[in-house]
Amino acid sequence: MTSSASPHIVVFANEKGGTGKSTCAVHVAVALASLGARVSGLDLDHRQRTFYRYLENRTQTALRRGVNLPTPRFDVFGGAPIDQLGAKLATLMDGADFLVVDTPGRDDPLARHMATMAHTLVTPMNDSFVDFDLIGHVDAESFKVLRPSFYAELIWNARKTRAQVDGGTIDWVVLRNRVQHMEARNMRRVGQAMGELARRVGFRVVPGLSERVIFRELFPSGLTLLDRGHLGELGTSHIAARQELREMLAGLSLPMVGTGVNAALAAVS
Repeated sequence: MTSSASPHIVVFANEKGGTGKSTCAVHVAVALASLGARVSGLDLDHRQRTFYRYLENRTQTALRRGVNLPTPRFDVFGGAPIDQLGAKLATLMDGADFLVVDTPGRDDPLARHMATMAHTLVTPMNDSFVDFDLIGHVDAESFKVLRPSFYAELIWNARKTRAQVDGGTIDWVVLRNRVQHMEARNMRRVGQAMGELARRVGFRVVPGLSERVIFRELFPSGLTLLDRGHLGELGTSHIAARQELREMLAGLSLPMVGTGVNAALAAVS
């Protein structure tokens, strides 16, 4: 377990919406809570509040059904000066092993600030050149990477700032979401470009989650794929989604509780 005096901060950030960012953030936060970690969650998108509303729905389901659903402490912040963020963070980080932060799907000063504080920075992306353009630009004919994008440079600078401030490092992870819905040649081209840029900029590429109806269906109840005892009989698609979740959790390489990653995988098996 990480030190409660210095929680491990996991920030989910992407300036484009619709990438599965909040879904991934919720599942990671609940996975950690299910393992017995003391987890806090913060939603910085005070307009959409998807992360906050998901966990709010989860709390209401637990009360309505009279069951125990491991749930992080959670709050929302936004629409206020950035200098007020510190007090909110201090409250959530007090006694926590992990702080999971979901940021808006747009350019946002709070998201930029949290990126400099992250121990693990996760950028979920739909697996296409439309979304790849966020982190890098490619040649139209060869699909070779020409240069990192403004966002990649932003994260590069955030990592330099972090190193200068406290000597810490930021593990930048790019999640490849919705891979299986791509045509094979396109998938290969995106994968090659992502691998090339990863070597140049220094992020890790981890398999993410596919586009599945189950994730949209779970939102009103706040349940996750970790709540197997409350989901009823699972179909083949749901079982495949569990496998994707296992791979994603393992790939993030977070400092897990107890027996580490093996415990995390067991929690969703």
